[in-house]
Amino acid sequence: MFFSDYNQHLLDNVKKIHFIGCGGSGMYPLIQILASKGYEISGSDVLEGSIIESERAMGVKVTLGHDAANITGADLVVYSAAIPKDNVELAAAGSYGIRTVERSVLLGYVSRLYKSSICVSGTHGKTTTTALITTALELAGRDPSAVIGGKLPLIGGYGKAGKGDEVVIEACEYAETFLKLTPYLSVVLNIDNDHLDYYGSMGELKFAFKRFSLMTQFMIFANADDKNTMDVMFTLNRRVRTFGIEHSADYQAVNVQEYKPGFYEFDLKEWDNESGHIRLAIPGRHNIYNALAMCAVCRLLGLTIEQCAAAAADFKGAGRRFEVYGECNGALVVDDYAHHPTELRATLETARKLGYKRVIAVHQPFTYSRTKALLNDFVDVLKLADVTVLTPILGSREPNDPTISSAKLAEKLPGSVLVDSLEAAADWVKANAKEGDLVITLGCGDVYKASKMMVK
Repeated sequence: MFFSDYNQHLLDNVKKIHFIGCGGSGMYPLIQILASKGYEISGSDVLEGSIIESERAMGVKVTLGHDAANITGADLVVYSAAIPKDNVELAAAGSYGIRTVERSVLLGYVSRLYKSSICVSGTHGKTTTTALITTALELAGRDPSAVIGGKLPLIGGYGKAGKGDEVVIEACEYAETFLKLTPYLSVVLNIDNDHLDYYGSMGELKFAFKRFSLMTQFMIFANADDKNTMDVMFTLNRRVRTFGIEHSADYQAVNVQEYKPGFYEFDLKEWDNESGHIRLAIPGRHNIYNALAMCAVCRLLGLTIEQCAAAAADFKGAGRRFEVYGECNGALVVDDYAHHPTELRATLETARKLGYKRVIAVHQPFTYSRTKALLNDFVDVLKLADVTVLTPILGSREPNDPTISSAKLAEKLPGSVLVDSLEAAADWVKANAKEGDLVITLGCGDVYKASKMMVK
């Protein structure tokens, strides 16, 4: 078969693989999977952590600090996107003639090592849907492998190496990394106006999703209610199954209702037959789409509707997705990864439905370009909170842009609170939160640290 031959060529004569930045959540599942395939693994990073402890327990030799000696004996060196190009180990690998690959490229290799690779794409909902599909397969005894962007308590981490035929992979569209994957089954949850600093236009972003979809070997599962997604699907000559609520779809949620504030249940209609009942254990109407995608994929893979329902009932969420941290002054403290206006709206609308006296949002804007391009959208959605506490913009990969700041957001948000650090945000909450409030930290950076400070 072409793909297995291709893999054999890529990993030919490779026995030892060294990971630079092995303590990262994206590296850990790859290390687990390749160790289970018999490769000798070593790694290096700068800080101790729970992931490194787990890797050492697996027998991985982990060195703290980067040194040319760390790559001795390696046949392949893997590095994360966060590793600078002048890293001493990368430079040494180049001088010794050792092959180097970026993590997303290796993930593409891994997607071709399994009979069924299920790659979950979309601007929003990827982590939850990847975790839901993994949960369903795991509870059904299929022992899948997985690479997830958030921690899944059921498997104790960001992924796992299973003995089954399936690997479930979160497929990220940033910088076209998902185009390195080879999906057997693919999911397109939605296509929204994000990462336009990279793509330049919505047309280019849609074209990237089209290329991802065209790489799918067997079946694409697409959101019938998302116009941008269906614009792409209508241009394909591929097998597509749809899921949705509002529009007619192959897998449709009907009789949707809240069984308690913010929590939903529905009957699943497969083509023309109502086949079962799904009750979600995570809040938010947006999660109906993630559950529908899980049902559609898992039904094709041979799971019963009862097994899909059991997964939905068991799944309490992935890490940093409406994750409860504890209490502060009697207020519930929750953390969520939402960082785009569409995600913030879904999360804050869910929070408002839960019946708390006040919703206090602590938002850490992520990247100058996104904040600048979508400033008015951020303002509109953050008004859903009773109080918004704004921390400085986390620039991440971008240089500082003096034309945009959290102060610009604050100017347009009456009653908002502008602070200069995560510590200051936590201090404000500790001084002002009351019993009956819901405090939610929002952002894909390190704003979760503020939640930890609040509950300490």
